[in-house]
Amino acid sequence: MAVVSTEQSSPEQADPERAAAEPPPDEPRVRSRKLLALLFGVAVVALAVDIVTKVAVVANLEGRPPVRLLGGLLYLDVLRNPGAAFSLATGMTWLLALLAIAVVGVIIWLAPKLRSPGWAVGLGLVLGGALGNLVDRVFRAPGPLQGHVVDFVSVFAPGGAVWPVFNIADSCIVSGGVLVVLLSLLGRDYDGTVHRRNKAAENDS
Repeated sequence: MAVVSTEQSSPEQADPERAAAEPPPDEPRVRSRKLLALLFGVAVVALAVDIVTKVAVVANLEGRPPVRLLGGLLYLDVLRNPGAAFSLATGMTWLLALLAIAVVGVIIWLAPKLRSPGWAVGLGLVLGGALGNLVDRVFRAPGPLQGHVVDFVSVFAPGGAVWPVFNIADSCIVSGGVLVVLLSLLGRDYDGTVHRRNKAAENDS
């Protein structure tokens, strides 16, 4: 008497190669969480370094002569900046504070959609830098949304004679922005999509 099997093979058993190629159902969630941790971890470190350095230079160097470092390559010269990064847009402090809040909001909204480690690092640097200067604008004199940002790094000469005086937050914003632009030029989007322009051009030709 023949025995008829009632067991149905699963898709994995029917096509083992396909099963091996497809990621486990939870893998995208785990990857997303790791990228979120990377983004906010970078932001927290950037923010912490910015706050600590500002507190240190204000407590020890404000009102004193500039400190010469690296044979004159850098100077520590504390200035209060009412403008944007590198002393731009002076006199628009409240608008810059609102712009920083908007930037923070956009990055937080975009964060769950990230699928690229490079974008996570770049946006983390921008987020940490934006928050660092925003803290100054909210909590420093002369008042909320009008606070002057503490700048203290001057290159080649004191007082920003060669290049505007900046801080760690400014450096993070610029570095993160450059990284994001570079990734975009290389065809790597925040969602992990890679645009292979060279291959597309070859196919067209």
